[in-house]
Amino acid sequence: MTEPFQFNSSDVTIEKRETVFQGFFRMDKLWLTHARFDGRDMPVFTRELFIRGDATCVLPYDPVRDEVVLLEQFRLGALGRNQSPWLLELVAGMNEDGETPEDVAQREGQEEAGLTFGELTKICDYMVSPGGSTEMIHLFCGLISTEAAGGLYGVEHEHEDIRAHVVSAENAIAMIHDGRINNAAAIIALQWLELNRSRLRKEAS
Repeated sequence: MTEPFQFNSSDVTIEKRETVFQGFFRMDKLWLTHARFDGRDMPVFTRELFIRGDATCVLPYDPVRDEVVLLEQFRLGALGRNQSPWLLELVAGMNEDGETPEDVAQREGQEEAGLTFGELTKICDYMVSPGGSTEMIHLFCGLISTEAAGGLYGVEHEHEDIRAHVVSAENAIAMIHDGRINNAAAIIALQWLELNRSRLRKEAS
């Protein structure tokens, strides 16, 4: 059996590329070909690619009080589903030029929840939808105290309207199991917390 990852970017040829939409986000159309597993080249085909920069997401967790902070806000992409378009999510923001993911985590922690993370633990990096989008998420768990957490936040000129909720870790984990939390970053982070919660609490004590 052939091992995976036999190909790399050099096995892809972009014949033509053009920007077909430029607004808050960008959409490019590509004409491309690439190597095939059977040794032939794929005939030239077209794809639209959603150009979206990397983002950073953080699960704020207090290991002493065993609580997390989750943000409730409106999400346009959830309209038309059999659910509320106000979702419970993580602290999150787009990475700007010259910023590290850790920089973004601290900036967004302040803007979206009034939080400063004492320690940031890397959970993973993952691609959101690589079939059609360039976006990569840098995912962290950030240690905080929830004693004074919660309230209304958001940057007015960015049309943010955010309510920060303090939720027990047990209840937050239950919400991914019953589907009340159904966005990828929050699911991955809370499942990571479910696996690492005892260790984090032991280290904090």
